Amino acid sequence: MTVQPLSIQIDNMSCASCVGRVERSLRAVSGVTEARVNLASERAEVQGGQAGELALALEHAGYPPRRETVRLRIEGMSCASCSGRVERALAAVPGVVAARVNLAAETAEVDRLAGSAGMPDLVAAAKAAGYAARDAEDWPKAATPEDRPEDRKAVEAAALSRRTWLAAALTLPVVVLAMGAHVIPGFHMAIESSIGIWTSWLIQFALTTLVLALPGRIFLTRGLPALMRGAPDMNSLVALGTLAAWVYSTVATFAPALLPESARAVYFEAAGVIVTLILLGRALEARAKGRTGAAIRALIDLQAPVARVERDGETVEIETGALVPGDIMLVRPGDRIATDGEVVSGESRVDEAMLTGEPVPVAKRAGDPVTGGTVNGTGALRVRATCVGSETRLAGIIRMVEAAQGAKLPIQGLVDRITLRFVPAVLVLAALTVGVWLFFGPEPSLTHALVAGVSVLIIACPCAMGLAVPTSIMVGTGRAASLGVLFRRGDALQALDGVRIVAFDKTGTLTEGRPALTDIALLSGVDEEAMLADVAALETQSEHPLGAAIVAAAQARGLSLGSAEGVEAVPGRGLRGRVDGRNLLVGNARLLTEAGIDVAPLADLAGAHAAKGRTPVLVAIDGVPVAALAVADPVRAEARAAVAELKAMGVEVAMITGDARVTAQAIAAELGIDHVEAEVLPEGKLAAVEALRARGPVAFVGDGINDAPALAAADVGLAMGGGTEVAIESAEVVLSSGRIGAAVDALAVSRRVMRNIRQNLGWAFGYNVALIPVAAGVLYPWNGMLLSPVLAAAAMSASSVLVLSNALRLRGMTSVMGETS
Repeated sequence: MTVQPLSIQIDNMSCASCVGRVERSLRAVSGVTEARVNLASERAEVQGGQAGELALALEHAGYPPRRETVRLRIEGMSCASCSGRVERALAAVPGVVAARVNLAAETAEVDRLAGSAGMPDLVAAAKAAGYAARDAEDWPKAATPEDRPEDRKAVEAAALSRRTWLAAALTLPVVVLAMGAHVIPGFHMAIESSIGIWTSWLIQFALTTLVLALPGRIFLTRGLPALMRGAPDMNSLVALGTLAAWVYSTVATFAPALLPESARAVYFEAAGVIVTLILLGRALEARAKGRTGAAIRALIDLQAPVARVERDGETVEIETGALVPGDIMLVRPGDRIATDGEVVSGESRVDEAMLTGEPVPVAKRAGDPVTGGTVNGTGALRVRATCVGSETRLAGIIRMVEAAQGAKLPIQGLVDRITLRFVPAVLVLAALTVGVWLFFGPEPSLTHALVAGVSVLIIACPCAMGLAVPTSIMVGTGRAASLGVLFRRGDALQALDGVRIVAFDKTGTLTEGRPALTDIALLSGVDEEAMLADVAALETQSEHPLGAAIVAAAQARGLSLGSAEGVEAVPGRGLRGRVDGRNLLVGNARLLTEAGIDVAPLADLAGAHAAKGRTPVLVAIDGVPVAALAVADPVRAEARAAVAELKAMGVEVAMITGDARVTAQAIAAELGIDHVEAEVLPEGKLAAVEALRARGPVAFVGDGINDAPALAAADVGLAMGGGTEVAIESAEVVLSSGRIGAAVDALAVSRRVMRNIRQNLGWAFGYNVALIPVAAGVLYPWNGMLLSPVLAAAAMSASSVLVLSNALRLRGMTSVMGETS
């Protein structure tokens, strides 16, 4: 069969030399037989080679290929072997650079070269591997149960519950007939003297056959085809185990002469109970999986289903999905705002707790932005829609949470390497167990071989191993989102756990990011409010940030400002002018000194302000010094507590800032930060982060454009949610609430989730290591113990449920800082 060439879209080509370099890079890749590059179309046609290796070669040459990421919903996966098989099938599609499958979320994320590996190809690859797949849209919709993962899980759990009840109803008489003698004295004799043993076996055969043909057929229809394809999974193990017990028992019932007399026994109850218990485990598992997606469901439920808009002079109600930018929405008191927009008219307070975690509603008036999903207070608003659909802030948050939940952590690689060969190894071990019992076991050796072989097949299902990591990630990152911590990259969850140093930017991160009047020191006999009103009146004529802080402070006190005249800005010094006939000088000491005013009375006051890292502003009225004001970027109220909490967690705290050293040292002393790097340029921040990394993994927290290099260079970058887009794009974690305490929560969530994952993996691996030998009969020579297949099925189901239950405990995480419930 002729292999179709792979078409790759390439960036950065500008001339014929570029074309030559690209062609040489592609031809150097192993397996490539031909490569042709077209400069005009910016494409390369490549015959042979793996997409990942081709992409890497192009990136090294300086001509990166264009990539896309698509998501699929995968149905029918039941264990880690399934997810690994789907991942390998998708990765083998031409044009796919990488594929990541999440068993708990039942999703696949595929990185592909732009224009290649179309959705039909990916769906077909998954189908060929034995699993149904379909496109998963980026923007979740609440249309039908099939489109909502949590509803699909509810439907699946209900269906499995019905199957479980049917299997239990059919199996119960079989268990009574087979095991009644162990409980009821004389029961065996009663059966023998009434209907007879053969009739009892016949009834057990009929009921067990119905169990396998009706509720248990999902194991046969999925497991046997997978076995025939040479890709056995958990369903294959269950199918082989139950069929082995059924076939053996059927032969003993209808053709006993084929078996030694000592081995003529039936195990119909084992097949029936195995199916019932595993169906019960899967029903509980499906219900638990639905709960792991609670965070996504809560976010999706924040979408208002309808919006009231002005259309053609009338107010009409439309679906939120039909909104377009520019629509004027009418938001009534108590309404949930349908989409992101800007207030056109009206005043109200809006509950933005979903974004900030703060319970106090925020005042909104004309010109203020509002966010879709937030709740309007008691006032009515007219809002112009600015972003709709997948462009809204809520949609972005949902995408971040979904991406983090679908991530594959580095620790998952260990699980993948083990489960890749796990099921085939179990089949070999089961066959070896049967062989050992047949040749070396005591009589009835055939019976012992059957029991041991079936027990090994059933108990070794790798469900718990496959669920151990992704379920913890789903629950942990979902809960983190409700605490105002969004993991843009899932691997940051693991990286943050290893962080030993947290470095903060100062302005806008540890501080509010805007100047404020912090102190007023007066000489005796001066009226504070009158003085402040005069200074603020003068500063209304200035555009300086320090002046704006003074004006804001006066307005906050409700002071009446006089009229300023003859205002003149003196560069590098301050302002002079008249307010209600009084001459004012407002600025630094040089301004007053040059005007012949003795600043000695204010020197100590100004020095005290400067020592605290605040900017002193001196005031003279009619040639007399009267006050020393202090303006500073105030420290965030929670900053000191956040630093103390990080230290209590065993983390070193540092501050990296471009501000003056005196100011930086003063704020560091106030917050309890020991290590300070001050007066650094953006590239200096990068160097400072690199220097800190010599002492251990570093997380950097920042908010501005100048923080982007440091955010990218740190082992984990955390961007404040109110920061610049550049900073957010450079970070792995977004603190959407804008709280500095969210950085502490991020670290705490990471540690808690990774501890939970280690617990799950310890149990999953320990369970198999301990119980597979027991199931094989290793204890039989010492104490005569041979594990029943029924107990094996119960243990296997309980193992998966235990892992899921442990992961669900993460839903109870609360904010370390106590600011978010």
